[in-house]
Amino acid sequence: MTEYGLIGYPLGHSFSRAFFNNKFADEGIDAEYLNFEIPSAEMLFQVIEDHPSLRGLNVTLPHKQAVIPLLDELSDEARAIGAVNVIRITRESGSSKPHLKGFNSDIIGFMESIRPLLQPHHKKALVLGTGGASKAICHGLERLGIEWRYVSRSRQSIPSSPSPQQGQRSAILSPNPPLTYSDITPSLLSDYTVIVNCTPLGMSPNVDNAPTIPYAALSPRHLLYDLVYNPETTQFMREGRRFGATVKSGLEMLHRQAIASWEFWNGKD
Repeated sequence: MTEYGLIGYPLGHSFSRAFFNNKFADEGIDAEYLNFEIPSAEMLFQVIEDHPSLRGLNVTLPHKQAVIPLLDELSDEARAIGAVNVIRITRESGSSKPHLKGFNSDIIGFMESIRPLLQPHHKKALVLGTGGASKAICHGLERLGIEWRYVSRSRQSIPSSPSPQQGQRSAILSPNPPLTYSDITPSLLSDYTVIVNCTPLGMSPNVDNAPTIPYAALSPRHLLYDLVYNPETTQFMREGRRFGATVKSGLEMLHRQAIASWEFWNGKD
């Protein structure tokens, strides 16, 4: 039986295992999807050694950037973004070491799910958080023609990731310095009408948490997109909806990126 799985820490919030095992059962695929809760990205090699039938992995927090130096190859988008959430494991006959190639399916899931909600006035976006997922979001916003700025807890939290092949920093850097949450004023929100939450704030079990922004300054012109999918309606979304904003959870993004993961594992580069 072929195996696939998810690495991250912790994994209590994940729903990928149920999604893929249901897919395998429904489509008659002789495969199983497993969760590998590992506190260190370097434990990837032990997971692969212990599971010789493993052909692909998803990668979630906090390992999306930490796995990069451990891989043999990156897709162009994963290199540009500086984060990996899909690993294809290729085992060549006669070779004791598998070939590991990293991809990023976050950008596919995000772009396909947010595009139908965008309106002509959605020209600028605030990206809350500066982790691996946020880099894919910024890359997707650029491709959608939307200007963006990071929002972090401190101005020094400028994202960067080394590329194992070139030793270069990630190109996903804002042309403007990152904002802090205290910089988000009602005046700023009159221009930045798209807000994407890339932080884990509001994720189960801490469902009452939400990013600290002036929600009362929101209006029907605003679009709030939350990468959190558990719960499906977060406090961030409830606050936005209370003031008339359009809101979207990360559940559709998760479905779309899962489909992209399957294609990457099966040879679609």
